[in-house]
Formats: sequence, structure tokens, C-alpha cells
Amino acid sequence: MSDDNPVLRTGLIGAGIQASRSPVMHMREARALGLNLVYDLFDLDRIDGGVAALPKILDHVRERAYLGVNITHPVKQSVLDFLDDCSDDARALGACNTVVFKDGRSKGYNTDWIGFAESFRRGLPGASLDAVVQLGAGGAGSAVTYALLKLGARRVAVHDVDPVRAGNFVERFNSLAERELVFAARALDREIADATGVINCTPVGMEKHPGTSLPAPLLRPDVWVADIVYVPLHTQLLQLAEAAGCRTLAGGGMAVFQAAEAFRLFTGAAVDAERMLRQFQQDVTAEKGAG
Repeated sequence: MSDDNPVLRTGLIGAGIQASRSPVMHMREARALGLNLVYDLFDLDRIDGGVAALPKILDHVRERAYLGVNITHPVKQSVLDFLDDCSDDARALGACNTVVFKDGRSKGYNTDWIGFAESFRRGLPGASLDAVVQLGAGGAGSAVTYALLKLGARRVAVHDVDPVRAGNFVERFNSLAERELVFAARALDREIADATGVINCTPVGMEKHPGTSLPAPLLRPDVWVADIVYVPLHTQLLQLAEAAGCRTLAGGGMAVFQAAEAFRLFTGAAVDAERMLRQFQQDVTAEKGAG
């Protein structure tokens, strides 16, 4: 390979990531920009040690001069323990989805919140943020709540299977907001009855975790429903919401816009997010036709 166009190495660390669209998004944008970029998958479900192998994988990619790696479920939070530094956003969120290696050091960033905020603005214009119910208080949930606060949400009720995690989550974000905006959800049916919108920030709906995080009878037409899962793009939750007459937002936009920002951090290149979104949508349409 010519030194004029060296191989740029990046990748993704997470569990159950074989269906991820990240390799295609990153490598195709690189080709459009004349860059020779390789995007590898480090699937914790297929690596000895699983989640415990994370620090070894980070050492491996750093030693092999990777520009950086994306981080996904279930290590967006724990990865912070193995980094030299992190951005203010990642520190505030307690979650990282992008690690950049530079000058022998690792620095964590969070581009997920940017991705969700941009997708929400485009996909649900005018949607009320007066009373949002968020399902999930993990790393992705942190990014979404952070985005909601930036977007001007008035109330966010967080529901999580782990009440201790939910409580810590509420404390963290109210401290960030310097006022009470985030609450631990009451009974889910009561919260949904008062909600203007619902967001699934759990893995439920992914190919590896099929199903829905919300019972269909709780949905009603005046509630918008968003899902951060994007494989499959039209999750069971979104199908149920559409059948109930709800406005919906799929996870594809968040995936594209977070990827665009991560690509910029890795390469320093002037990424074309609009081109990435068009191509993502074309892929989904083609897959529907093939199916």
C-alpha cells in the first residue's frame, strides 16, 4: 500500500455486534473521502473472557496504532476506568462510545448524545418534551438523557430493572442540571399515562434481545415513541407504536450522526453526515426490497 494513502485502522468493541452497520458507514465514508480505512469488530461474545477482556483489547488496538475504537453495550461505562482521559461530555455522562488514541494516550468521548439530539430535531420536530419516559439507565440511556436536557426537556422519568442504578442515574443528572428534572419512574403504567413521549434505551428489540420493552396497551396516539435500537431498524416497539397511531423515531438517525462525529474524531476529516444518512436510508430501503 502506498505511503500516500496509508491504512487507517478503527473498530468497534461490544457484545453481539455482528449485525452492526458501523463498519459499512465508516468505511464507505472513508472511500468517498479518498481514505483507506479499515473498521474491525471486537465482539465480546466471541472473545475469550468476554467483558473482562476489554482492557486487553484496548491495549491490543493501541499497540497496533489504531486511530481509535467505538464502544457499545455493555462496556460504555466500564471503559472509562481504562482510559487516560475523557471529554467533559463523557465525564458528565459517565459513559463513552468513542476512544481516540493520540500521542500514546487514550481519550474517551461521547458522540451518542450528539447523534440522538440531531436525530430527534430532524425526526420529531415540534414533539413535546414536557414529560418523557425513558426506559433504561445504562450508557446509552445516559447519552439520551443528556441530549434531552440539552433539548430543553422539562421532566424525564427513568425506568430501569435495577432500582439502585436508576437512583444513581437520577442523582447524577439532577446534579448536572442543578435542579430536579430527572426522576425515578413510578409504576410504568402511571408514568405512560402522563407522558408526552417514550424512549427505549435498553437492548430489548435488538436481534440478540427480541421483544418489546413496553406493553402495547400502554401506547396511545398522542404519545411519540423513539427507539435507539437500529438493528432491526423497525423494532417491535416501533411497529406497535405505529399501529397505535403514535409518531415514531427509529434508531437509524442516532446511529448515523454519532458515527459521523466519531469518524471526524478518528480522522480529522470533514465528514459529510448528510451523505452518510442518505446512504444509510438507501441501504434500509434495499434490504426491505430484498426481504
